Amino acid sequence: MKTIYMDYSATTPMKPEVIEVMTDAFKHHYGNASSIHHIGQEAKVLLQQAREQVAQLIGAEAREIFFTAGGTESDNWAIQIALETKPGKHIITTNVEHHAVLHPLEALEKKGYRVTYLPVDEYGMVTPEQVEEAIEEDTILISVMYINNEIGSINPVEQIAEVAAKHGILFHTDGVQALGNTPIDMSTNKISMMSMSSHKIYGPKGVGALYIRKGVRTVPLIHGGAQERKVRAGTENIPGILGFAKAAELAGASLDQHIEKLSRLRDKLRDGIMNNISDAKYNGHPVLRHPGNVNICFKYIEGESLLLLLDMKGICASSGSACTSGSLDPSHVLMNIGLTHEIAHGSLRLTLGDFTTEQDVDTVIEEIKPIVERLREMSPLTE
Repeated sequence: MKTIYMDYSATTPMKPEVIEVMTDAFKHHYGNASSIHHIGQEAKVLLQQAREQVAQLIGAEAREIFFTAGGTESDNWAIQIALETKPGKHIITTNVEHHAVLHPLEALEKKGYRVTYLPVDEYGMVTPEQVEEAIEEDTILISVMYINNEIGSINPVEQIAEVAAKHGILFHTDGVQALGNTPIDMSTNKISMMSMSSHKIYGPKGVGALYIRKGVRTVPLIHGGAQERKVRAGTENIPGILGFAKAAELAGASLDQHIEKLSRLRDKLRDGIMNNISDAKYNGHPVLRHPGNVNICFKYIEGESLLLLLDMKGICASSGSACTSGSLDPSHVLMNIGLTHEIAHGSLRLTLGDFTTEQDVDTVIEEIKPIVERLREMSPLTE
């Protein structure tokens, strides 16, 4: 039985070119970039080259890229920068952010900070006008995700960044799902900080970056050394960073083709499911959307049962964020776009990537209908 992987928003397999670069680094570039001898200095040169490669993907300068252990760490660091560099106690975000943003903000509320959680529309999006109306005298940070990790909607982050800049407020966006899936050019916008993750673009896990625009004051995330210009101590993960950089280089070289292919397969998958299965709801914006995201709720069934039966057919999917897959509660994203508990529990997220084929899509369309019908026959909720 062939395995069909449709969970690219959870993680991506590493590309062969990335593995090759990392293998070479493990074998030959084992130096500590802080060492003065030539082996260490070779590692330092490669580290700088990697910084330039990641920066190029988003139209940034190399000095604006700070390597981290991933998107969650970058999100937390961005919030910390606002706390320590701006006077004030108010933060603005949305009620559909990734938990890497929501949980730190919930912790801050217990320490006396005030957080405005903007409600989203039926597509999970907010407007610049909403954001501007929520600004208070002591607002220090606005954090709105670029592309929602569950339903794929793309927020107008560049316009929101303009609003933030007009009021002198830091603007952060969780760009983990956006990197490599939509054009990003920091030279033409006013985003203050953006979180990125390597393993979402066919690079290794445990590596990411925080883009910090020049002029934004940084504060140390980890104390104990001079690495990352004295703001993130710890010996750099050279093989991982080089793998991230190679993945970024590959993403930039094929971005247009990547978006075109995924969008075409996504629409075929969506239509194949929606036109053949009744009582199904397509979630997220129909146009302003991640090129590889299909999120559908099926009435009268449980998403977990659907996932298990799909897995028995060799189809790997998810019901939402991989970071909350152990929870029995319905997705906070789906609930906040107005779905009921019953409908939200029947959610399925299929996310496509560079290794997805036309045949994969055809197979999923063929297999999913009888599974949904079987579950509905068993369900006491079926009308």
